[in-house]
Amino acid sequence: MILTALLACLAVQAPARAERLKDLVSIAGVRQNQLVGYGLVVGLDGTGDQTTQTPFTVQSITSMLQQLGVNLPAGGTGLQLKNVAAVMVTTSLPAFAQPGQQLDVTVSSIGNAKSLSGGTLLMTPLKGADGQVYGMAQGNVLVGGVGATAPGGGASLVVNHLSVGRISAGATVERAVASALGEGNMIRLELNNTDFATAGRIVEAINDKYGSGIAYALDGRVIRVQSPSSSDQRVAFIGALEDINVNPARQAAKIIMNARTGSVVMNQAVTLDTCAISHGNLSISITNEPQVSQPNALSGGRTVVTQNSQVDIKKDSGKVMLIKGGAALADVVKALNAIGASPQDLLAILQAMKVAGALHAELEII
Repeated sequence: MILTALLACLAVQAPARAERLKDLVSIAGVRQNQLVGYGLVVGLDGTGDQTTQTPFTVQSITSMLQQLGVNLPAGGTGLQLKNVAAVMVTTSLPAFAQPGQQLDVTVSSIGNAKSLSGGTLLMTPLKGADGQVYGMAQGNVLVGGVGATAPGGGASLVVNHLSVGRISAGATVERAVASALGEGNMIRLELNNTDFATAGRIVEAINDKYGSGIAYALDGRVIRVQSPSSSDQRVAFIGALEDINVNPARQAAKIIMNARTGSVVMNQAVTLDTCAISHGNLSISITNEPQVSQPNALSGGRTVVTQNSQVDIKKDSGKVMLIKGGAALADVVKALNAIGASPQDLLAILQAMKVAGALHAELEII
């Protein structure tokens, strides 16, 4: 069954395994910042925006040419820019990035361009959330796809997505983001998932290695750690800190269900009380077959079309499965598969079991 294949790796209760602190926490102030810019891709082979439907492309070209000393008629009427496409340029500014560093950028069409293949992005300012320019992007767009159309229209073939491309090292950092790392000889560790037990174990592991009072938890997510005052010693200290092994606490019982795709994922802590589950299918099929009645020749009658409706009801044999209390995840999966539950059926079954109080887990539907 599909559910067994999806959850086989979780079916056996595994002992707690130590993880590096680097995988459990992030350091406050060490983060990426999203950048975005509006630009133009030129040099397309007739696959650009249809300017009658994307007036902003014409406005952008007119404004750019005026800045370059080229005067166009008011409104740019009559321009047919088949080789130009308006795009949005996005990237992320890494932590501690300095002016002169290069970044990869993603170029995405915002008009009705058929393809960005072979185009060149013109110089585009990249701005942060504060409106300041942190980078400049320009370069040849590489599209990971191909498309072909028969002459005169008709048959066409498209492989992958043609309206999004990428420029490797296509942006240059122009402004650095100030970092408050280590201010006051303190750094803050932030757990990826809030957990008081895991936070306590991290504090204990740090203090065991560096001495009592070096680390203390502010809450179930944030831990403050004293660090050296000099920057080079602080960097070495953080590097050693990230390599400390910690046994994280066992996560709470949780079931994630995707109502659109029928996907169901459960962790190892899911258990059940004694309960009985009944599963059966009732299918109703309604068909309409048109029947044509024609009169005999020269009878003066007319052709009449009638609908012959047929309703079929089919009920599959249902089963009742008893699940004993304290069942672990492996038992739950085995029992639900035994009664023939599909992932879609499992959504309704788990919700009913939760309402009945037999399921000990948090349900989250996405």
